[in-house]
Amino acid sequence: MATPLTTPDTEPTSGSGGTDGDQKQSTLGLPQLTALVVGSMVGGGIFGLPMNMAQAAAPGPLLIGWGITGVGMLMLALTFTLLARLAPNPDGGVYGYARDGFGRFLGFSSAWGYWISALLGNLSYFILVFSTLGLWWPSIFGEGNTLASLAGQTVLLWLYVALMLRGVREAAGFNLVITIAKIVPILAFVVLTAVAWDYGVFSTDFWGHETTGDSILTQVRGMMIVTVWMFVGIEGATVYSQRARNRKDISKATVVGFLGVIALLVAVNMLSAGILSQAELAGLQDPSMAGVLKEAVGPWGAGLVSVGLLVSVIGALLAWMLLCAEILSVTARDGAMPRGLATENKHGTATWSVLVSALALQASIIYAHFAGSNYLVVILMAGSMILLPYLLSALYGAALAWRHRNGRGASMVHVVMAAIAALYSLWLIYAGGLNYLLMTMLFYVPGLLVYLWAQKEGRVRPAMKGYEWVVFGIMLVGFIAAVVGLQQGWLSTE
Repeated sequence: MATPLTTPDTEPTSGSGGTDGDQKQSTLGLPQLTALVVGSMVGGGIFGLPMNMAQAAAPGPLLIGWGITGVGMLMLALTFTLLARLAPNPDGGVYGYARDGFGRFLGFSSAWGYWISALLGNLSYFILVFSTLGLWWPSIFGEGNTLASLAGQTVLLWLYVALMLRGVREAAGFNLVITIAKIVPILAFVVLTAVAWDYGVFSTDFWGHETTGDSILTQVRGMMIVTVWMFVGIEGATVYSQRARNRKDISKATVVGFLGVIALLVAVNMLSAGILSQAELAGLQDPSMAGVLKEAVGPWGAGLVSVGLLVSVIGALLAWMLLCAEILSVTARDGAMPRGLATENKHGTATWSVLVSALALQASIIYAHFAGSNYLVVILMAGSMILLPYLLSALYGAALAWRHRNGRGASMVHVVMAAIAALYSLWLIYAGGLNYLLMTMLFYVPGLLVYLWAQKEGRVRPAMKGYEWVVFGIMLVGFIAAVVGLQQGWLSTE
């Protein structure tokens, strides 16, 4: 999961609609911009990568899946840089792109889905923190699902809320510590596992026919939705455009930073497959990188990864919780959500957005505890929720590129690029499967009540146009199917 970076002068921003109008003079060159891109994409997800991927696929299918991911995510990242340049309201992010391209309701749905995704991302972080502590005190914290973990997650959540309401923002210096804390253990992991790597372990059942019994296509599909989680926040790279010495460096930094991150992800994934078998990797506890390094070099390796992850995630939680509130407040300021969510206190914090997000997160923590939801299930659901915002943004990017293909810096190359990003988003929806698609409707459909509330406040008539009711009708059918499926037992994310 990406870590949105913030500075003392700005609130955390992302494709969800943060602004960078308060940023200072243009002082960032290509190296600094590339570092910011890398830092924003590398979050807690990479620390759980070995186990999460092994549960879906063997090394051969994984390599195919990473190839598809590399092309698709790069096209999506470049589409966001294109949107930042061509969109009439670039500060609107995924909300603004969907609103301008497809209407107010789909704009709201994009923001709503992004908020739910960020909310689930925070939930996964809380689970991961206490699952990491469980490596050292298993009888107390288990895999982040014990009563002690529930109590600890609750206390940590409301400590963050107290900081947010007091207007605390993640400082640039603290950000540097966080970035170093997560990059150094990852680089150490790559070096140490490369030394201990065993080709015999790596090549055993390379295509997974014996271990999984699944076809190569099924395995590739199974790992694809996990890869989405690794790059959530990739749309936030364009936030630094106003601080760049040269705007052209934004695209260059996006490409270089993305290639660096995907190289790290593939290295961690493939090197792990040469230390433990697929079945052994699939049985590890998160953060699974700790288990792999423990096997390679001993207990101190697990300690190195654990400390790096804890510092990274605890720091990232502040930024991501602020992001949840920002999504709501930005959309509320535009009238697509109840206006009270945009109300700020004397510290400049959107009070009700913070509290609503915190209460929703608290409910999610309690539900996850009693339902037994683990880290992998949560990140798969979070990745599924963000697919609609990504698809709508890519489609809007393709439409803008086509409209401006003979001027304003767009060409048929940009049209093809955005079209590939849209096709990749559709492929991800297919790869996620019917279960996750239906499960997203359980989150999207209740959002209509919030949307209609906001339209009534703004006296917008009609609240929805004809085609928007058609779209909602399709969502409602999915919602009903999901409810029936859960009741009858044929729908499950497990």
